[in-house]
Amino acid sequence: MNQIISGKSKQKLIRITTVPLSLKTLLKGQSRFMSSYYEVIGISSAGKELSDVNLDEGIRVLSVEMTRKISPAKDLKSLYKLYSILKKEKPFIVHSHTPKAGIISMLAAKFAGVPFRLHTVAGLPLMEATGNKRKLLNLVEKLTYRFATNVYPNSKGLYDFIVENKFVDKTKLKVLGNGSSNGINTNYFDANLISSEQKTLLAKHLNIIPTDFVFIFVGRLVSDKGINELVKSFNELSKDYSNAKLILVGSFEEELDPLDVNTLQIINENSRILSVGFQQDVRSYFAISDCLVFPSYREGFPNVVMQAGAMGLPSIVSDINGCNEIIEDGINGIIVPVKNAQSIYDSMKRMISDSELKNSLKEKSREMIVSRYDQKVIWDAILDEYKKLENLCTK
Repeated sequence: MNQIISGKSKQKLIRITTVPLSLKTLLKGQSRFMSSYYEVIGISSAGKELSDVNLDEGIRVLSVEMTRKISPAKDLKSLYKLYSILKKEKPFIVHSHTPKAGIISMLAAKFAGVPFRLHTVAGLPLMEATGNKRKLLNLVEKLTYRFATNVYPNSKGLYDFIVENKFVDKTKLKVLGNGSSNGINTNYFDANLISSEQKTLLAKHLNIIPTDFVFIFVGRLVSDKGINELVKSFNELSKDYSNAKLILVGSFEEELDPLDVNTLQIINENSRILSVGFQQDVRSYFAISDCLVFPSYREGFPNVVMQAGAMGLPSIVSDINGCNEIIEDGINGIIVPVKNAQSIYDSMKRMISDSELKNSLKEKSREMIVSRYDQKVIWDAILDEYKKLENLCTK
């Protein structure tokens, strides 16, 4: 049954991601916010993170096993289970995120008669695919959009890419606000919240001294995040600048997109590369760093770049959609060509050797994030979209 609040029934809104970590982190806080207006249900694969969503967001959660890999038998099983749930729950909106959840959710929702089927595009793995794999991924993407009623690229670059590749008619497409799926909580990502004691303890633990210049990367340690190029560039930089350090915050993924063997060897052998694994709270790591380096090959609208900016860090990013919308070259960061280790090296060298440049970029970093991507701005834009759809239901 739909919830009854003040005599009025709340419509059901179902949010779906492939893995629960996406529901927990990429949409953090949003489900709780939407619960004031709708009965929100979260669906993803089973796991501790799904239970965390139940507690953190205060919403009901259901599990449907989904795999990020192409697996027809498992995908059909997921499709049937999700269809059965949607027939029972009867939501007025199903809103999916991530590629696999997208195709399964949009198909299941169409078959179940859900009136509004929304899919947010936050990065396209197919951008790096070739040959038959690219053709298959193109087909999956087109099917996802065909069965969706509304498609929301979370950056202007993704919007243009979808239109150029003729995945769907542009009448279905819309970028909400200035982009991003969830915005950034600028009250949380604030360097002033990290005490001097916290910074001193972490720096001591990592053997970082005040004269060090610290670069940081946050994300999955995989090839398509540009880690091979970053590590190669930093390895050369560290030969020229004895005070350079690089913190890698994130986990390795050996199955889907492993790093080159040579890259792994450098990470293990270069004592100034500090691989600290996945961290639940990255703010302290940003707080002891001087510059984010994020040379990814493809993104939707990268949260990490917004987080770093909110913490007052300038960024070196690749010239891809999302990154080149958050960062303005020479204003709050430096934009480099994709897959170009020499450009990454040159930009890190500029950042470490030109304090005037670094301070100028740093000065604008937080201000630009707060004014454009504060979380409340994004949430209100999404809520406004839901309200418009809800009004269509009552006409």
